Amino acid sequence: MNIKATRGLFYDSPAEAHERLRVDCMEKECQQAGNQDLASLALEFTKQELTSYTEFRVAGISKASAPWMKRCSKTFWNATKGIISKKRCDALRAHLSERYTDVYAPRKVMNFATAFLKYLSKTHFDTRYQAFDLFLEMPKGVKAQKHITSRIVTKEDVENLLRAIKTAFENGEIDKDHYLNYRAMVLFSTFTGQRSQATTARLTVGQFRAVVNHKKPVVDVLPEQDKIRMQHYCPLHPQVVDAVRPLLDGRHDDEQMFKQLSFERWLKHQKVPLLHGNYHFVPGDLRKFCEQMGDILQWDQSNKNYTLAHGVSGVDWRFYRHPLPASVYDIYSKYWSDVRFAV
Repeated sequence: MNIKATRGLFYDSPAEAHERLRVDCMEKECQQAGNQDLASLALEFTKQELTSYTEFRVAGISKASAPWMKRCSKTFWNATKGIISKKRCDALRAHLSERYTDVYAPRKVMNFATAFLKYLSKTHFDTRYQAFDLFLEMPKGVKAQKHITSRIVTKEDVENLLRAIKTAFENGEIDKDHYLNYRAMVLFSTFTGQRSQATTARLTVGQFRAVVNHKKPVVDVLPEQDKIRMQHYCPLHPQVVDAVRPLLDGRHDDEQMFKQLSFERWLKHQKVPLLHGNYHFVPGDLRKFCEQMGDILQWDQSNKNYTLAHGVSGVDWRFYRHPLPASVYDIYSKYWSDVRFAV
C-alpha cells in the first residue's frame, strides 16, 4: 500500500487530519514549483519557527536591543501571516514606508526578515526561501538632505530641570531620598553623558563608593554596563561627587546607584520644557547636553568619545588606545572643572 495513502489512518482528531491535508497541499505545490517563477511562488512557515528564531536572536544581546528584535519579529508576522511570497514582501515594504519617515527602523525590519529567510532556507533545506530577499531590498530613494538635531539642550535647561526636582520635593510630591537620587543622577548624566538605560541605570553603589574619596575619582564602567560592550573609565566632576556621597550611606554595594526607571516615570509626567523649540525634557537629553556642551568647551575629541563610548568602533580604539584612569580624569577636568550648575 502507498504510504501516503495510509497517513490519514494514524490521525484520530479533526485538527490532525486538517494539518495533514494542509501539508499534502504544500507538497503538491512544491512538486509544481518547477513550473512557477519567483513572483508567483508561495512558501509557508509557522509562527513557532519565527518565535524560535527570534528567541535565538535575542539571546545574549543587550536589553536595549532586545525590544527592537521582538518588534521586528511581530511586524514581519503581521505582514506575512506565515506565507513567504512576493505579494507579502511587497506588503511589508509598503507598511514600513507608510509607518516610518526615516530609513533606520525599516532597515532593521528588513535585515531581520532577510536573516530569517536565510534561516528558513537552511532549516527547510530549501534555498527558495532565501531567494525572496530580492523583494526585501531597501528602495533606492533620493537621499534626504542631512540636518543637525533640532533638540538644543543648554545649561539653563538643566538648571530648570534641577529646580523642578527641588520644587517637587518642597511640595511633598517626592520624598528626600528620591530628591537626592534624582538630583545626583541628573548631575552625573549631564557631566558624563552616559546612556540612561544602557549604563546609568546599571551602575552600582559599590562602584561609586570605591572611588568617591580618590583624588581623581573615576568610575570603571564594565562591559555589561555599556551598550557597545566597551569597558571605559568615567571621570566624576566634583559636583557629582558631592551629590552622590549622601546616596552611599546604609546601602549595599550591589544595589543600583540611581532610581532610573522611577526618574523616567516622574519626568514623563512633569513635562519640563526645553527653552529652544517645542520640546519637553526626556532622559536622552542629558547625554545630548554633554555632547553639545562639549562642543562649546572644545572638549578634546578623543577624551570625549572615550568617556561617552561614542564613535569608538574603529581599529585604533580596539587595538591601540587604552588610556589610564588618571589621564582620563586630567584631560576631562581641563575642560569641565569650571562648569557648575545652580542646584
